[in-house]
Amino acid sequence: MVDANGRLRMKELAKEDRPREKMLLKGVSSLSDAELIAILINSGNKDETAVQLAQKILNSVSNNLNTLGKLSVKELMTYKGIGEAKAITVAAAMELGRRKGLTEPAKRNSIRGSNDAFLIFYPILCDLSHEELWIALTNHAGKIIEKVKISQGGVGETSADLRFIMKAAINTTCHGIILCHNHPSGNIQPSPQDDLLTSRLKKAAQLMNIQLLDHIIISDRYYYSYADEGKL
Repeated sequence: MVDANGRLRMKELAKEDRPREKMLLKGVSSLSDAELIAILINSGNKDETAVQLAQKILNSVSNNLNTLGKLSVKELMTYKGIGEAKAITVAAAMELGRRKGLTEPAKRNSIRGSNDAFLIFYPILCDLSHEELWIALTNHAGKIIEKVKISQGGVGETSADLRFIMKAAINTTCHGIILCHNHPSGNIQPSPQDDLLTSRLKKAAQLMNIQLLDHIIISDRYYYSYADEGKL
């Protein structure tokens, strides 16, 4: 059966096919990605249930939640059965997931290597469709004092003001700086501009007896470390 707007309703499905009931019976971890999204959108369209519509949306992004998180409200509204309210709900849920990740690195006591730095910045940068440049400032023990967003750019590049970076470092009396930015294209190889920024920041930091510990470039799944590559 369909509702007054011609949309298939989840309550008309067999009980074992209803995501809400399944969650209550078996726990939220038992639900597939499509079923979780179906709960968010609540109803499908005249041809598809909410679960089927959610599966179609996921299939269109190769079942990659990171890619789904990059879709704008307008892009979500191109799917039949997804109006503005539903698109906003999905976008808000994806943003909450990203912000949840932001709180997790605080549990890490120190940065021992490039993978620790990657895990700290990945939740912040992995879903972005534009570049952002961040720094982590550490004490002598490698513990993070503060994370600071330095700049935001377009799809291909972002700018960096060394004075802003050094001001943040000096204000915290940090021992080390870890520089990090994302490449939305997925290519983690540094550009000539990345190399120049790294070289200039290293020299500026040395003047203040501060060490540039690493420069991490992040994509959806992988990262490049200047320290690991012996380029510091």
